[in-house]
Amino acid sequence: MSHASNFPSQEIVVQAGQVGLPAFLILPDDAVGLVVFVHGSGSSRFSSRNQYVAGVLNAGGLGTLLFDLLTPDEHAIDSITAQLRFDIPMLGQRTVATVDWLSHEPSLADLPLGLFGASTGAAAALIAAAERPGRVRAVVSRGGRPDLALEDLPRVQAPTLLIVGGRDVPVIGMNEEAARHLCAPRELAIVEGATHLFE
Repeated sequence: MSHASNFPSQEIVVQAGQVGLPAFLILPDDAVGLVVFVHGSGSSRFSSRNQYVAGVLNAGGLGTLLFDLLTPDEHAIDSITAQLRFDIPMLGQRTVATVDWLSHEPSLADLPLGLFGASTGAAAALIAAAERPGRVRAVVSRGGRPDLALEDLPRVQAPTLLIVGGRDVPVIGMNEEAARHLCAPRELAIVEGATHLFE
């Protein structure tokens, strides 16, 4: 059961450099921070899992932004080729551009920013944290592939929580390797019984 229905969701377009990315923004009154969901391979702002997590965060007084890393046209291509979802440099730059856009939005600019990345989106979130250390205050990776951003990890300053399902054995190893490259405060949490998608 999602809490999201308790708060009005605004459909907006994030201007990330040259592209407009569709997004859902929920901003409770007196929000104490904003969590940006960086979706992973083949996912989007419509992900029921991320919408559920967003609802819980909203109930706790945090704003949430669920945005698509791909434009509608790119999403249509990617649903056939599955190539763009693994273009980590592009996804990282789009996440950086989204962080920059938020910094210029008057109602959002002063809110502390956290990034919640899933799957390949975790790598994009960590790239953005490395590129914008003064803006990103925390990173959470759920079933993420932070190993796809190894070169950027030593520059991440934000505290980072890596959450992996206990049954997602290959990804556990990838996250252990990534944790070794992080110099920021970090924690690896293994959720027993959970798979890659945390159904």
